[in-house]
Amino acid sequence: MGNWLLSILSDPNTRWILLGCLLLGFSSGIIGSFTFLRRQSLMGDTLAHAALPGICIAFMLTETKSIGWFLLGALVAGIVATFGISWITRFSRIKQDTAMGIVLTVFFGIGVVMLTRIQHSASGSQSGLDKYLFGQAASMVQTDVYVMGGVCLVLLIACLVWFKEFKLVSFDPGFARGMGLPVGALEQFILLLTVIAVVAGIQAVGVVLVAALLVTPAAAARCWTDSLALMVLLAGLFGALSGAAGTLFSTLVPNLPTGPVTVLAATVLFAGSALLAPRRGLLARKLRSIQARSEYLREEHASLQTLSAQAKMQERGEM
Repeated sequence: MGNWLLSILSDPNTRWILLGCLLLGFSSGIIGSFTFLRRQSLMGDTLAHAALPGICIAFMLTETKSIGWFLLGALVAGIVATFGISWITRFSRIKQDTAMGIVLTVFFGIGVVMLTRIQHSASGSQSGLDKYLFGQAASMVQTDVYVMGGVCLVLLIACLVWFKEFKLVSFDPGFARGMGLPVGALEQFILLLTVIAVVAGIQAVGVVLVAALLVTPAAAARCWTDSLALMVLLAGLFGALSGAAGTLFSTLVPNLPTGPVTVLAATVLFAGSALLAPRRGLLARKLRSIQARSEYLREEHASLQTLSAQAKMQERGEM
């Protein structure tokens, strides 16, 4: 096992992919915890799909396949999408989940139209933008890993500095507003951090699957603890483990895409957590149910025996 792992890590390209997926999973798990607790799991999916037209516009303006320009275009598109969601919910009676669905479909539809037009243009054959739909982790290079490292550091520092504020906004925004905290600004800041995490993960996982790295590790971590700090840490570790598993399995099996395998690894972790967690797991709840039923039947049996003994004593007294 050790020799096999060393042989894989001896390839420089594999090392960069592994490190990039580790950083991506860790950062997505951290910020995804707050998205999950605020019941905005669809937000990551919305922002990921909204990034596609930003990538296409960046290519149309520069006519070069530059990761930096693509990330900038995706970031701008994600920010526009968040303001669009806020505008719809604020100036209409439409709820946030419906607004996210509207923005998701509109932006993704625009992106697909642009992508089709680019692919049929003179420079479309060299664009490779279709890889951003499902990701292409194998194309990661050293500079991409540096970008992901910077993103991971920014998200980690932001969560450490504003942890108490994020906690209040996630659990009780009304109380946070009563304490004088700028709840609206904090919510937009969390959305901005989510956009950054989504944009960083598009190259590896793609716009279709990147939302899974925001939601699934956080959902798995929630099964194990009621502490927010521990949940955020576990979500980051689960995300990093998913990224490592996706890279290693895709390296072991030829022609196996890293991004989808990473998402499947995160799903396996969630399934194991949902099944085996000591308090919230299905097995633990089933055992508690069986124990409670056994205790109830034991008490019921003891009560019946007591009543029977009392009845016999009364019969003897009457005799």
